Amino acid sequence: MATRTRDDPIPVEAFLAGCPVPLRGIVEALRETVGAAVPEAIEGVRPGWRLIGYDLPVGRRMAFFAFIWPEPEHAHIGFQHGVLMADPGHRLQGAGVTKQVRWLTFEPGDRVDREAIARLVVEAARLAGLTRAERLALAEDRSLAGRQA
Repeated sequence: MATRTRDDPIPVEAFLAGCPVPLRGIVEALRETVGAAVPEAIEGVRPGWRLIGYDLPVGRRMAFFAFIWPEPEHAHIGFQHGVLMADPGHRLQGAGVTKQVRWLTFEPGDRVDREAIARLVVEAARLAGLTRAERLALAEDRSLAGRQA
């Protein structure tokens, strides 16, 4: 995985030095999963948001598609366009909290299902690669399908 260097005043390793030890293994497993699932992803600390963000090169632009957010009691992996993601098991959190972003939360001792998370990461990257118009069309299609159900 590439390391983001522009406007990145904090190396990821330095940022994670403040991560509680019980969560560090979870955060590292999540980082490895993102890197393996989308090797072209660019990882970088977003100090204002206190998280690790993942951008995807899409043509001449960068598209933010995922994040890992360690907090004192748990860690999240989240997806910028999560509301549009396929989630047959209804595992993604955030419905009713945000209009767009969705996430999973892990507490110390939780198992990280790398295969399932990798599928979500790939889906998030695919959505980030769409144009805004394509994402809006997808949202409209889902809205219509929901009204017809």
